[in-house]
Amino acid sequence: MTELAASLVELARRHGVATDYDDWTGGRREVAESTLVAVLAALGVAAGSEDDRVAALLAHDRAYWRTTVTPTVVARSGRATPFWVHVTHGEPIDAWIRLEDGTVRTGLRQLVNDRPPYDLDGRLVGEATLEVPADLPTGYHRLHVDAGGVDATAALVVAPDYLGLPASLGGGRTWGLATQLYSVRSEKSCGIGDLTDLADLAVWSAAQHGAGFLLVNPLHAAAPVAPMEPSPYLPTSRRFVNPIYLRVEAIPEFAYVANRRELRKARSIAQSRARKSALVDRDAVWKVKRAALKAVFRVPRSAGRDLAYAAYRRREGVALDHFATWCALAEKYGDDWHRWPAEFHHPGGEAVAAFAAKRAEIVDFHRWLQWQLDDQLVGAQATAIQAGMSLGIMHDLAVGVDPNGADAWALQDVLALGVSAGAPPDDYNQLGQDWSQPPWRPDRLVEQGYDPFRALVGAVLRHAGGVRIDHVIGLFRLWWIPRGAAPTEGTYVRYDHEAMIGIVALEAQRAGAVVVGEDLGTVEPWVRDHLRDRGLLGTSILWFELDRDGDGGPLPARRWREYCLSSVTTHDLPPTAGYLAGEHVRIREELGLLTRPADEELAHDRAEQEAWLAALRTEGLLGDDPTVEQIVSALYAYLGRTPSRLLALALPDAVGDVRAQNQPGTTDEYPNWRVKLAGPDGREVLLEDVFTDPRAAALANVMRTQVTPARE
Repeated sequence: MTELAASLVELARRHGVATDYDDWTGGRREVAESTLVAVLAALGVAAGSEDDRVAALLAHDRAYWRTTVTPTVVARSGRATPFWVHVTHGEPIDAWIRLEDGTVRTGLRQLVNDRPPYDLDGRLVGEATLEVPADLPTGYHRLHVDAGGVDATAALVVAPDYLGLPASLGGGRTWGLATQLYSVRSEKSCGIGDLTDLADLAVWSAAQHGAGFLLVNPLHAAAPVAPMEPSPYLPTSRRFVNPIYLRVEAIPEFAYVANRRELRKARSIAQSRARKSALVDRDAVWKVKRAALKAVFRVPRSAGRDLAYAAYRRREGVALDHFATWCALAEKYGDDWHRWPAEFHHPGGEAVAAFAAKRAEIVDFHRWLQWQLDDQLVGAQATAIQAGMSLGIMHDLAVGVDPNGADAWALQDVLALGVSAGAPPDDYNQLGQDWSQPPWRPDRLVEQGYDPFRALVGAVLRHAGGVRIDHVIGLFRLWWIPRGAAPTEGTYVRYDHEAMIGIVALEAQRAGAVVVGEDLGTVEPWVRDHLRDRGLLGTSILWFELDRDGDGGPLPARRWREYCLSSVTTHDLPPTAGYLAGEHVRIREELGLLTRPADEELAHDRAEQEAWLAALRTEGLLGDDPTVEQIVSALYAYLGRTPSRLLALALPDAVGDVRAQNQPGTTDEYPNWRVKLAGPDGREVLLEDVFTDPRAAALANVMRTQVTPARE
């Protein structure tokens, strides 16, 4: 590969763009010049020629020295934190802090800074270093600076130095179910699992089997038009929720709908169709639910309910208005905002405001749907806690959003729309992954005080006892792939992890919630150390827990991490019964996703499985000639031998399912996120069946017996 120009390397460094990286085999890879140029372009930096790069470096310098104070300062509680201020050389500086509660703190200490002044168009600009005091309370404050008569302000985020586990755990550990809600419906739900089903599942697992949490797939909003995107990890919005999960009959105004008989008849038809359908049919479900919800929406509300709705709208503000307007526009023009008439391409346009005013009722309908979801999420969490859960519902936060969707439209000024996020090749996804999602622009997050990110995290934690952050490594660095390039042709872009992790910790502290980071795949070792040191949990999946420093066999239980959520499997693998049968190899071979012959892949996989069976026998958990059910039970019992604070049981394992919910690297080649919960015979398992299934009860009790006080 041709050596990169020094100017391009320096420009990439300043913008956090990697020019080389270690791949999953440990080899060093150089990033192509074309990739660097494209990624820098997505950051608003022209770097195609030497002249472009020289000009960009100069512009970067000038922008830095022209800025009085960095737009955002992030500190940790209990630690003094320096920040810089630029002022005409020799001019005085005064700085103070206004805390969230209105209190003003003055007397900020100035530190030594010997950096020489910069000539900015004939004006010498000096740099001073001041210090945020160590004793500030956590919260979102404002930093004020008077630098030589120039007034400037900055966002000041003071995050907890350590989050840890909520007091509700009592210093011990607990277990919980992990479920894909859409896949597990009840007799009374309308063809798809809903929020009432979620609450009922929480009650069963907690009251009957002592579960402390229920981890659910992302409930993020999808576009309200057909075909509805099936992937919960490719939502139109991460801040708002998919109304397909509403239980219509649980809305208070349903009692006053005049044509309730007709609505129940439509639901009955939808249930009948769902029984006959091999897969989850979101479009059919949404057609019926939307009609029913529209009828309930038109029922006059009581004065108290009107006040509650008004309060919800005030709390959500302009973000809710933008989302509801996007939904109304999508119903008229389609769910790709790039293809709308040009006057609707930005939420701040006059044409958008005129459209919202003209179609006020339908816009308000979509606002109202989010209010109902907020109500039912409150109810699900309250029910889970009342049933005895220490944490309650643990929500899942996806990595990003659909590039054509509501968040990409509303937040287009803070997203990089010319690239997509993904992952480089690794052991399981050897061709890499392109998630088709626009990543945050790190520079724009800083400029906006991380407000969009803060709002997102706060929303997902509002009615939760915990959050699982998918691909938490994306808060440190994210694999950016230029538009039109293969996943292998990307590079890493770094984020300010102190800010990103700090905001997550602060929002979780306020919610009294636990944070679990999905830190699988290619991860720099120090990242896991940082998560542990900040009191955020990692993720351990049994099949991936190998002794990398030893013989490569199963990692002994005592050496697993304490601060993590541990499970046998994940939604990106088949359920354990299917994995034992080699289903994951068969699917990848069928879809052409392997980079070596299937026989070799299967032989390698069988060798790893045999090693795990030997480890189970060594622990006294498994005898000779075991059944699949006995192996699954022993694998989950093995989790109990680890020090992990949270243990998760995948609901498909509890009922003996064998089919994968998702095959990474595919879209429609495999029915991702449309597979119904089923038993070993492939027949659908309803929620009521789970409650009476001896296999599910037995495996849940295995989990209950593993939950013991944390090791000293």
